[in-house]
Amino acid sequence: MTKNIHLLFLLILLHILGFSIHLTKSNPHPQFPCQPPHHKYPFCNKNLPISTRVKSLISFLTIDEKILHLSDNTSSIPRLGLPAYEWWSESLHGIGTNGPGINFNGPIKGSTSFPQVILTAAAFNRTLWHSIASAIAVEARAMYNTGQAGLTFWAPNINVFRDPRWGRGQETPGEDPMVVSAYAIEYVTGFQELNSKDNKESSDDHGFGKTRRVLKEDDADGDRLMLSACCKHFTAYDLEKWGDVTRYNFNAVVTKQDMEDTFQAPFRSCIQQGKASCLMCTYNSVNGVPACADTELLDKVRTDWGFDGYITSDCDAVATIYENHNYTKTPEDAVAVALKAGTNINCGTYMLRHVKSAFQQGNVLEEDLDRALQYLFAVQFRLGLFDGDPADGQFANFGPQDVCTSKNLNLALDAARQGIVLLKNDKKFLPLDKRCVSTLAIVGPMANVSSPGGTYSGVPCKFKSIREGFHRHVNRTFHAAGCLDVGCNSTAGFQDAITIAKEADYVIVVAGLDLSQETEDHDRYSLLLPGYQTNLVTTLAAESKKPIILVLTGGGPVDVSFAEKDPRIASILWVAYPGETGGKALSEIIFGYQNPGGKLPMTWYLESFTKVPMTDMNMRADPANGYPGRTYRFYTGDLLYGFGHGLSYTSFSSQLLSAPSRLSLSLAKSNWKRSILAQEHSRLGYIHVDEVPNCSLSKFFIHISVMNDGDMDGSHVLLLFSSVPQNIQGAPQKQLVGFDRVHVPARKSVETSLLVDPCEVLSFANDQGNRILALGEYTLILDDIEHVVSIEM
Repeated sequence: MTKNIHLLFLLILLHILGFSIHLTKSNPHPQFPCQPPHHKYPFCNKNLPISTRVKSLISFLTIDEKILHLSDNTSSIPRLGLPAYEWWSESLHGIGTNGPGINFNGPIKGSTSFPQVILTAAAFNRTLWHSIASAIAVEARAMYNTGQAGLTFWAPNINVFRDPRWGRGQETPGEDPMVVSAYAIEYVTGFQELNSKDNKESSDDHGFGKTRRVLKEDDADGDRLMLSACCKHFTAYDLEKWGDVTRYNFNAVVTKQDMEDTFQAPFRSCIQQGKASCLMCTYNSVNGVPACADTELLDKVRTDWGFDGYITSDCDAVATIYENHNYTKTPEDAVAVALKAGTNINCGTYMLRHVKSAFQQGNVLEEDLDRALQYLFAVQFRLGLFDGDPADGQFANFGPQDVCTSKNLNLALDAARQGIVLLKNDKKFLPLDKRCVSTLAIVGPMANVSSPGGTYSGVPCKFKSIREGFHRHVNRTFHAAGCLDVGCNSTAGFQDAITIAKEADYVIVVAGLDLSQETEDHDRYSLLLPGYQTNLVTTLAAESKKPIILVLTGGGPVDVSFAEKDPRIASILWVAYPGETGGKALSEIIFGYQNPGGKLPMTWYLESFTKVPMTDMNMRADPANGYPGRTYRFYTGDLLYGFGHGLSYTSFSSQLLSAPSRLSLSLAKSNWKRSILAQEHSRLGYIHVDEVPNCSLSKFFIHISVMNDGDMDGSHVLLLFSSVPQNIQGAPQKQLVGFDRVHVPARKSVETSLLVDPCEVLSFANDQGNRILALGEYTLILDDIEHVVSIEM
C-alpha cells in the first residue's frame, strides 16, 4: 500500500514537473517588439494605420538609433523594446545557408532542396513555379517560428541570362525577358502571400496546383505579408569576373533600347504584377553611375512603377561606390549619394561606419534617414513584426512538421522531372528497358555528389546523389569517378572507368560543370567541358559495348558538339543542378517511368562565342563590326541547341482552333500628329504603344488543340513566337509572346489557350527606349503552325 502511494506521488510529481517544464520552455523569440512594458507606444497600436505607426516609431528614435537601422544586421534598442533583426536570409530554390539570418542548428536540421532555378525554368510551368515558392515560404515561416530565420528573404534573381559564361546564370529563369518576368511574378506572389488549403486547382502536371491566396487580417493600409521577397539585382548585372573587370568595378554600358525591352522588363513585372516588397541594387555601374547611387534609376521604380517596398544594396555595394568605382571623393559622399538616390539599407557596415560623419558634415540630412526608415519599417509592420508575440500570430502553427514534408519532396521531384531536358536521342535509344539491364556503369565525379543544388543551396532533407537514384532500378550498379574532380586535370582515373564500362550492359557518363567552374564571383572563359572530360567521354564511348548516355550537369551552356555528332553517344540529357531528388528523377526518365518534357530556357552556343567580350552589353547584332548579338532574339551566329529545344519519348502535333486574323487599333486624337510624323520618318510604319488608349483591350486568345500521337503519356511545352511584319531596325528576329505546359495522355488530345497582349509582347523598344508596335502582318509560330495576324490603324 505504502509502495503504491509512493508510486502515485512520484507520478504526480513527474506530471507537475513535466507541466512546469512545458510552461517554462524557451521561446524561440524571447525578444520581440511591443511586449510589456513597451506595448503602450503608439507604434504598437494595431488599430492605427501602418503609416501612422511607422511615423510614430521614427519619432522616438535618436539620430544614432536611426543610423543603427541602416545595416542588414540591425542592433537592438532596449529603451524602446526593439530587438536586433537580421534582414538577410536567402531562399532562391529552398532555404539557403548563405544569409546570416539562417541557421540549421535548431529543431529544423534541413529543408527541401528544390532544383536550381534554371532547371525549374525549363519546365515552362507557371503553376509549378508558384507552388515551389509557396512551399519554400511555409518552410521559411516555420524556421522563423523556431528562431532559425528572419522574415525578409533576398530572392529571386531575375537578371536575364545574357552571356553563357556567367557564373550565376544558373540562378536565373533564363534568357527570355517574358519568361523571366513570368517567373518573377509567380515566385513573389507565391512567396509573399499565404495560400489557403482549399479551392485548389490542378496544374498541368501531376496535380500541384495554385491555391486561392488569402490573408486573414483586415488591413486598410494594403497587403499584409507572410514573408518579404526581393527582386535582384537591379540592374544589367550579369558579370562576375572577366579579365581585369569584376562586378565591383564594371560599368555596364547599355542602350536605351536594350534597357527597356531586355534588362528592365523583369523588374517592372516583379514590382507591378508581383508586388515585390524589396528591390536590391547591384554592384555594377550603369552608363557611368553606380546602380545604388543612381537617382534616375531608383526614382523610376517608385514614380513610374509604383514600388512601395524597401531598396537594399547588394552586400558592400555602397562601399564599391567609393572604393571600386571611384564615383565619390570620400566614403561620406558615397553613403550620402546612396541614401539620397533611394538606397534604404546597406548590406554590410559601410553606412554604420560613415553616415554619422556624413551627417555631421551636412551631406546627409535627418530627412534622408527618415525617408529610408519609412520604407524599411513599413515592410516590417506589414510582416507583423510589431504586432506582439509571434506565438500568438496568424502563422504561429508552422513548425518542424511543415518542413521536409512528403508533399514538398514530391514537389521537388516533380520539378526535376519536368525540367530535365532530353537534348539528343538517336534511334530512340532511350528509354532503356529495365528487363534488359543487369549491370549499369555510372561514371563521373558529379554522379556521386550529394544533392547537387547549385549556388545558394541549404541543408537538404536527405543527402542523395545522382548515382543513388539508379539503385532501385538496377541491383548491380558500378561507379567510377573517371576524374578526380570536375576540373578533370588528369587522366589517372580513366582506367577504372574503362574497366567498369567494359563489363556493364549500359554506360551513363555524368559530365559537365559544378561550382568550381561557375558560381558567384567566378565566370567561365570556355564553353567546352572542363579539363579532360571530353577525352573521358569519347574514350568510354569507344570502349562500351553499346552507345553511351551522356548526362550534363551545370547551369550554363556547354559546347558538346562532339557528342551531338558522335553516333557512339546515343543520348544526351541536361539535368543542371537537380537538387536532392534529381537522381531519382533522372533514373525515372532514363528507364521510361517518366517522359522528359523540359525545354532549354537559354541558347547553347558554340565555343566560338567566347571571342565576344563579356563586357559588351549590346543585345542587338552589329554585322558591320562582326558582333553576332545575344540570345535567340538577336543572335545571328552558329549554335548547338536553340532556345526551347527539348525532345520527348512521344510526338505531339498541334492544331490551331481559332485566332483573330486582324486587329484594329485607334489612337487618341491628340496623338495623330505625332504618329503621322513618326511614319513620315520611316516607310515601315509603327505606332508608339503609349499612344494607344486602353491598349489592354486589344488582348486576344490563341486556341489550340494538342494531340499526343505516341503511345506514352507526356507533357508538351507550347512556345508561341512572333516575328514582326517588316524589317524595322532593332526588331527581334522573333520573340516569345506566350507559353504553357500541357499534359496529354497517349493517343489523346487536349485543348488550351494562350493569351496574347499585343502592346506588351508584340512590341519592342526603339533606339530611344520607347515601346513601338509595328503595323502590318505578324506571323505567329507555334510548333508547325504559322498564323498571320494583321495589326492596322
